[in-house]
Amino acid sequence: MERPRFHLAFPVSSLDEARAFYGGLLGCPEGRSASDWVDFDFYGHQIVAHLAPNEVGTRAANEVDGEQVPVRHFGVVLTPTAWRELADRFAAAGVQFLIEPQTRFQGSSGEQSTLFVRDPSGNALEFKAFADDSMIFDKGRS
Repeated sequence: MERPRFHLAFPVSSLDEARAFYGGLLGCPEGRSASDWVDFDFYGHQIVAHLAPNEVGTRAANEVDGEQVPVRHFGVVLTPTAWRELADRFAAAGVQFLIEPQTRFQGSSGEQSTLFVRDPSGNALEFKAFADDSMIFDKGRS
């Protein structure tokens, strides 16, 4: 069965900065665009950066395994190798980690590698990896 793709629209304060971050740093191919929005292929999913400077900057967080995780965030589950490569790319580019690369829920069925960054508009992104993909939805650990 073919997996559906998700679509996510989110606010940015600058389309040029969004293009540099999503297209340049993350390597997401650009799709259609207009004067106030741009599509990106985000690991096979469609995300759309909409120019809306007054909508950026939410900072609410909840504690997850000892870290303050931004409530409003999005991201992708990568393979462990791709996750490490991205963590290294962020570090080499001098990207400030919101939550440093780490292993969360160590020793449990939900064990995962995770890191958080913010794009130039302040949107939080999480990139994670599981050693065993069958654990992604395992209820053994919240």
